[in-house]
Amino acid sequence: MNKEKKNRAFILEYYNALAGKRKTEELIRKFVSDEKLIEHIKFFERTFPHYNAVAEEIFTADDRVFVRASMSGRHEGSLDDMPPTFKHFKMPFAICYRIKDDKIVDHWMIADQMELLEQLGLASSMKPEFEKVAKEND
Repeated sequence: MNKEKKNRAFILEYYNALAGKRKTEELIRKFVSDEKLIEHIKFFERTFPHYNAVAEEIFTADDRVFVRASMSGRHEGSLDDMPPTFKHFKMPFAICYRIKDDKIVDHWMIADQMELLEQLGLASSMKPEFEKVAKEND
């Protein structure tokens, strides 16, 4: 199996191992050595226990794996001093992992945090304002 296929299989195993389950430090460290990613996962697990992430597209290039995915769960923990809303959410995100020696050693991620806050009722949507401006400019 070539490196790219091996890395793709590794990321799928990682997603399947964590999907909808309690993400313990031991489980996370089985796949990840990137401390920032470990802290990020632990934060989301405290805030959205047993959240699920689903890989929708995967692209590989050498030691990098790019994933377009979605995350879903329920807000049950404090989010930056905001109490739990107990609302469900689904948020798209994209993440790129760097794999070395069968571990995630680095990552970068983008996500629509405003969409998340809107779904939790913690921020109002800007969509009506954008639609109004667009109509005025037609």
